Amino acid sequence: MRPSLFQEAKALRYYNPMLWGIFFKNRLAVSGALCILGVFLVAIFAPFLAPYDPLAISVSSKLSPPSREHLLGTDHLGRDVFSRMLYGSRVSLLVGFIAVSISLVIGITVGSIAGYYGHTVDAVLMRFVDIMMCFPTFFLILTVVALLGPNIFNVMVVIGLTSWMGTARFVRAEFLSVRERDFIMAARALGAGDLRIIFRHILPNAIAPIFVVATLNVATAILVEAGLSFLGFGVQPPMPSWGNMLTAGRMYIFDAWWLTVFPGLAILVTVLSFNLFGEGLRDALDPRLRS
Repeated sequence: MRPSLFQEAKALRYYNPMLWGIFFKNRLAVSGALCILGVFLVAIFAPFLAPYDPLAISVSSKLSPPSREHLLGTDHLGRDVFSRMLYGSRVSLLVGFIAVSISLVIGITVGSIAGYYGHTVDAVLMRFVDIMMCFPTFFLILTVVALLGPNIFNVMVVIGLTSWMGTARFVRAEFLSVRERDFIMAARALGAGDLRIIFRHILPNAIAPIFVVATLNVATAILVEAGLSFLGFGVQPPMPSWGNMLTAGRMYIFDAWWLTVFPGLAILVTVLSFNLFGEGLRDALDPRLRS
């Protein structure tokens, strides 16, 4: 027997568990997920894992190379690099997730309205998205942060407000596809309102691909925050972040290689892990792989 329309909707919403088998067969994606989990645990337990106060200055031990006492060495003020990197992971994850949350709220709202109503509403909103995408994002962020002042709150908000356009276009495409399904027409015939159709029937069926986009955007946000901090427009000292640790270490790149190598590796591994995890999810949730 042919499944009912609302059973069809449920089948669309909850993917076949076998698809997760596809994800777990992807060793790179699983490795990325494990690295992300490790960074989360490090950020949560940083106060317990850090052997020193990340802000404690010890001039007598400045620029000490990696040793048993200081696993990753010390900086130009004698602060323990390992402890500062542990606390820096908190900043990177906080900026990444808050910024992406802001961009998701805006992107899903704009994309949902454009994709559901179409016609004039779609044309107006998509032209606005096109205009926003014409601005060089990083330089726009630099300008806004320079005007508002460099601090972690402004960095999170500005990154979120300038990175929602891709999400909006993606959500719009998903809505244009799902809104023509039979179960959406049946919901309309039963008298369901627009908000109920959007949030109850369409959006849940588009949430998995949106989650993939969000995962990839977290990596981008972490990279942007590191770039801003490196240029002095992000998280300000003495609060540790991987970006401003790179800035502090560039003056000693030939004398104290550990000041740039370890924060750089942390950014590389974290961003790469989110990208691998997102790619693995996208492969697992690709509609062409469904039975």
